[in-house]
Amino acid sequence: MIATVSIFGQNRYWPYSKTREGARGIVIRDGMLLTVHEQRTGWILLPGGGIEPGESPAECACREIREETGFLVEAGEEFLTLSEYYGEVRYISHYFACTVTGEAAQSLTPAEAARGLVPRFLPVREAYDVFSRHADYNGIDEERRGSYLREFTAIEAWFAHIRA
Repeated sequence: MIATVSIFGQNRYWPYSKTREGARGIVIRDGMLLTVHEQRTGWILLPGGGIEPGESPAECACREIREETGFLVEAGEEFLTLSEYYGEVRYISHYFACTVTGEAAQSLTPAEAARGLVPRFLPVREAYDVFSRHADYNGIDEERRGSYLREFTAIEAWFAHIRA
């Protein structure tokens, strides 16, 4: 069963006028969660990004994880569809439980390379704790607050999914 969750930013417009759709993956290996760490900003995120024309959400998750981390994965079932509303945009993220099947070279965009994106496996609890502090960024950094709330929501949905 796919959970559906909506997050409404304080700066949202209604009705929204744009939609951006993407996919992300939860990758666990040896009890560790695959994340991407932005060395320039210190941000930690789950790997993923925008769906390209003709691409399924599962294909997008696999491609984005490979590009951002260098890990080849197989997407399992989708366990969460998350809609976020910020400004005039509705962001839709499809989340998949993924399994590592191999390794390749990272293939970063110039913006990702400039941010110093590197893959990092973290203990699941450590990543959960980082993302659970999303409210610490209220009024300070709305983009980080929203990103961490998104990732926190996804990890909680993943926990609920594996318990079901």
